[in-house]
Amino acid sequence: MTKIIITGSNGRMGRALLACAPNHSAIEVVGQIDQGGDLAAIIGRCDIVVDFSSHSATVGIAELCETHGKAMVIGTTGHDDTARLRITNCASRIPIVLASNFSTGVNTLFWLTRKAAEILGPGYDLEITEMHHRLKKDAPSGTAKTLAEILAAVRQQQPAKVARHGREGLVGERTAEEIGIHAIRGGDVVGEHTVIFAAPGERVELAHKASSRETFANGAFRAALWVVKQKPGLYDMQDVLGLKQPAAADVRRL
Repeated sequence: MTKIIITGSNGRMGRALLACAPNHSAIEVVGQIDQGGDLAAIIGRCDIVVDFSSHSATVGIAELCETHGKAMVIGTTGHDDTARLRITNCASRIPIVLASNFSTGVNTLFWLTRKAAEILGPGYDLEITEMHHRLKKDAPSGTAKTLAEILAAVRQQQPAKVARHGREGLVGERTAEEIGIHAIRGGDVVGEHTVIFAAPGERVELAHKASSRETFANGAFRAALWVVKQKPGLYDMQDVLGLKQPAAADVRRL
């Protein structure tokens, strides 16, 4: 039995995790922490912490897990470079899964996006659209950023240099190098992502639409059960699902 503490338990994903936990016989939730709670007081009870709190809290949680030798699953997004570096440093001592999206379907989309970019080549314009509920605080979504990183990696580009976030006014013709990223917010949309490959005469679109947070919760539990058996290192859902190309996986592990 894998013993789990959920941080961010009062949030949308936290509540989804708690609702899905009884469906996983190999998991026992031994603690729930939200804003104002004392994780240090109960961390000794668990094997792993599953964090869906906020990006501002994640680094402190990761460093506490490192101190106590607890594995971790991180589902928060919006981390800056400094935060990601501190998380990576923690992963030198504990195994961590850090993913922008825990859906099996979305991670299949990641894999398909890479393959499509490799097959179609540089002659296609690349655009990403994403839509989420009106309460989402960061934009673009972590999933959209991951998709952009995949596309840029295939073309050997730096994502920050080629990303184009929306267009307004007389912006001139689209360049062949740019990757368009467009964020839409409204209603209670759980999450929708589309990758567009557009060329003269044809267009290829890869899309994923989530209608329930249950799929993300189940994926997070799958990641938790996997990562507690791993050596220290920084992993993602491509590792969990066995979709990572061997060379890429070796680069990500410490």
